[in-house]
Amino acid sequence: MWTILILASIAAVSAEPRSFYGEKVFRAFPQTYEQAQLIKSLGEHAKLDFWVPDSVDLVEPGRRVDFRAESHVSYDVQAMLEQSGISFEIMIDDLQVALENQRDSSIRAVHSYEKYNDLDTINAWSANIAAQNPTLVSRSQIGTSYQGRPLYLLKVGKSAANKKAIFIDCGFHAREWISPAFCQWFVKEAVNNYGSDAQFTNLLNNLDIYVLPVFNVDGYAYSWTSNRMWRKTRSANPGSTCLGTDPNRNFNAGWCTVGASSRACDETYCGSSPESESESKALANFIRANIGSIKGYLTIHSYSQMLLFPYSYSYAVAKDHTELNNVAKGAVSALTALYGTKYTYGPGGTTIYLAAGGSDDWAYDAGVKYSYTFELRDTGRYGFALPENQIKPTCEETLLAVKYIANHILNNA
Repeated sequence: MWTILILASIAAVSAEPRSFYGEKVFRAFPQTYEQAQLIKSLGEHAKLDFWVPDSVDLVEPGRRVDFRAESHVSYDVQAMLEQSGISFEIMIDDLQVALENQRDSSIRAVHSYEKYNDLDTINAWSANIAAQNPTLVSRSQIGTSYQGRPLYLLKVGKSAANKKAIFIDCGFHAREWISPAFCQWFVKEAVNNYGSDAQFTNLLNNLDIYVLPVFNVDGYAYSWTSNRMWRKTRSANPGSTCLGTDPNRNFNAGWCTVGASSRACDETYCGSSPESESESKALANFIRANIGSIKGYLTIHSYSQMLLFPYSYSYAVAKDHTELNNVAKGAVSALTALYGTKYTYGPGGTTIYLAAGGSDDWAYDAGVKYSYTFELRDTGRYGFALPENQIKPTCEETLLAVKYIANHILNNA
């Protein structure tokens, strides 16, 4: 037994992370049905990794499409685009170089709010910040991942009876590293500004804010050790050698109808059933158990610079559309005021694309009125390789939008 464990640990240490040398990220602008079909065909034959939209099935005329091509096909893909007359640009010429420039690669076990932190560092940080601020922050475990990792939840706010609550989660998709960075930043700002910032103090006195710093813990850990571009969970799929489910297609909201795949090898695989993933079930169970107090649900993703609200699984207009839209408009205005960052906002289906099984639509249908998805920086210059020097401005501006939404919930929910 010990021999097996030792050999496994040696293998884990010696396994080199996947390299992305020579891989390119393209942005194409298909204008006709034929051009869209060509990109779909390329996607299938060249095994392209679609970034926006996140599925080949969602490629359509008149909408830009960002995708990654592996090194051995990147020049063929470029030639095909040129020959077909499809307008395109190369957003990232060598993804490995972009990833190496994304962060300071020196080994560090010290937590930093302006660096990307691995899962162990984030878990140690969450324990530490709760221990240092016992009257404002507490940590609990709401579940366990497929691979047995704890799902730690921070509750931020002063203790009082019958408080309204907001739930914020980060790190649904493993490669969206700016997302967990924001959850950590939010908690830091709450702790540092309580008592000195009147608005923040009022929010924390009257609201409980649940923060799940990393939802997809297995995928996030894997994106650090093995494959930086990993998106899904890491669960086994019966009958397939492909691992993982897209957790944001795994909720019971039009499950697996549009913008989601029933093929286990696809990036948008919806899972074997709604909440088939232990992480999805843990989140849904927590919200169901606290549905009486949770008035807001904010899920933080990247990239595209958008603030979305229901619905994404259909073009149906949410019953609270006007208010949700007005709140989104105010939140985006607050965000843009800091650095001039342009955000678009609106219902997910019409603003970005149809995608069933999302946690925001599920939360809204479960009774959480103020349900929003943030797509943080950028619009594709770096995509998932957003450099560390953009963590601080991204988090600062996003915080203003989140505070705006929280303030509205406090006064209106």
